Amino acid sequence: MNDLTPTKNLLDPIEVASRDEISALQYHRMRRSLAHAYENSPFYRKRFDEHGVHPSDLKTLADLSKFPFTQKTDLRDTYPFGMFAVPREKLVRIHGSSGTTGKPTVVGYTRKDIDVWADLVARSIRASGGRPGDIVHVAYGYGLFTGGLGAHYGAERLGCTVVPISGGMTERQVTLIQDFKPSIIMVTPSYMLSILDEFRRQGLDPRESSLKVGIFGAEPWTNSMREEIEQAFNMHAVDIYGLSEVMGPGVANECVETKDGLHIWEDHFYPEIIDPATGEVLPDGEMGELVFTTLTKEGLPMVRYRTRDLTRLLPGTARSMRRIEKITGRSDDMIILRGVNVFPTQIEEQILKCDGLTPHFQIELSRKDHKDTMVVHVEASTDHVSEDARKASAVELSHHIKSVVGVTVRIDVRDPQELARSEGKAKRVVDNRPKI
Repeated sequence: MNDLTPTKNLLDPIEVASRDEISALQYHRMRRSLAHAYENSPFYRKRFDEHGVHPSDLKTLADLSKFPFTQKTDLRDTYPFGMFAVPREKLVRIHGSSGTTGKPTVVGYTRKDIDVWADLVARSIRASGGRPGDIVHVAYGYGLFTGGLGAHYGAERLGCTVVPISGGMTERQVTLIQDFKPSIIMVTPSYMLSILDEFRRQGLDPRESSLKVGIFGAEPWTNSMREEIEQAFNMHAVDIYGLSEVMGPGVANECVETKDGLHIWEDHFYPEIIDPATGEVLPDGEMGELVFTTLTKEGLPMVRYRTRDLTRLLPGTARSMRRIEKITGRSDDMIILRGVNVFPTQIEEQILKCDGLTPHFQIELSRKDHKDTMVVHVEASTDHVSEDARKASAVELSHHIKSVVGVTVRIDVRDPQELARSEGKAKRVVDNRPKI
């Protein structure tokens, strides 16, 4: 793989500023953002008043802990436009969730918000190894989901040529990669595995493709998955982080030269790590739930938004801004199985240790005789399809999960290509347990 480390003159000055400079900028912007939220959003004015706090109470960055949290339910309770801090006519774009589990969450952007978003995704692509003139194949979904358009505008802002194919049509994805020869692909990691399958189905060597960098986000993925993809394509696999409530993709990004966690673009987002049970702010280095306060958003400022993502804050390395570890899971995705906390990424890591299995999997939960059970559905690789090979793979995976994760599960080894493929975010868990 090529060395894609950017030279210092390519970076924004704030990326290599001192911590004191970053903190001073954050304090200035936070005071302004809290005042904007209080003065222009009836939701935040009411919430602050109920908790007896005012923007003027922020004397230091640590004083942010006095302010109340914002949660996803707040967006649903104020659906559709009740949390905006500008008149609806000032918004140039609206995004939202699918709303498959209730009312969708709706977010809005002013022209300045869109410009900042494009700048930060451009910064993220550059940190990943992208440069002006690169062809970027965007296979994130376009539409209300923020991934496709977020990646698209950022790539254009950097000066790249964008191929806006969106998700799906996997055979065509491979055809266009072969014909257009993009150097960068932006896609969910689970769908990249589907693209890898299609390369192999067509008899193409993925290592001979033009791709040099994959920028993967929208779902948790492991370093084991990184190694799998990098070896298959002979390219860099880099993590991008974001969520629509805070902005979209581009809130944080790994640097291609280190790949040691995602640098938060702290000039626009202030991070905290809290104990998910108590809400107490934890010191840097402690594992907990990630919370963000936006520092520059106009349309929908977010004050102490609980992401439910679990990680820890670490010092900067390739950039001055602090890092988060790769997201290990979400507090609301955590499976409690017979008293043990299990995350899908833990299962993924164990599957990738087994040569006889592909990386595709799904977890099925059920309850029998008042006991919770887990079945891990996986696929045999094409050279391990015999009955004996499948049994050996099942025993190996079961042993790995028991010894590392600490739970006993049943392994169901399916035929190659039998499990449903994701064209966006993978549905890793099917919970058939009766609702209490």
